[in-house]
Amino acid sequence: MSRLYLMAVLIGVMLCMAMPAVGAAGAERIRIPDSSAQYRLQVERAAAEYFGLDAPSARIAAQLHQESLWRPDARSKYAIGISQFTPSTAAWLPSVCPELGPFDPWDAGQAIRGAVCYDHWLHQRVRGATLCDRWAFTLSAYNGGLGWVQRDKTLAAAASADPLRWFGHVDAHSPRAGWALRENRSYVDRILLRLEPAYIRAGWPGEAVCP
Repeated sequence: MSRLYLMAVLIGVMLCMAMPAVGAAGAERIRIPDSSAQYRLQVERAAAEYFGLDAPSARIAAQLHQESLWRPDARSKYAIGISQFTPSTAAWLPSVCPELGPFDPWDAGQAIRGAVCYDHWLHQRVRGATLCDRWAFTLSAYNGGLGWVQRDKTLAAAASADPLRWFGHVDAHSPRAGWALRENRSYVDRILLRLEPAYIRAGWPGEAVCP
């Protein structure tokens, strides 16, 4: 073999090693953080408490992965803790989830239960054509506020889109712009289409809500 050929092969191998891990469909291969194991029982208990026998534990796990990568000390520009509550939401949450008692968003156990309670509260206040759509609206509201979801639905209906469907309908209509719009849409997509299936494959209880 020529030296030039060997160099070309070596470069090809190096490029392959540098590429991000992908699945069969070209999607990102999700790595489940080891730290998730220590919170699994708390997630499963909270999910069962609020959602019953068909508790979406894998979906909640996917949400916490997206929020903080399971880091109880996570801090962003606006939010804190493993569930990434803003201070105003953390202060308001016990008014709709009084069973939480004095609420500390830095406490991982409280924050996990608080996230599930908030998901449940939002889930009861949105409608969707399918369970997938209903959860998409729930997660969009968790990330950006229930009021924004209602505005998005109104704009979708005005544009002759289906206000009860998220993908290809409501997700295409919003008064939000720039980073706020992109972050909210990618939040929903990543949890439901990529992270939840990954957690189910890793053995977390639940069934993928979106096809």
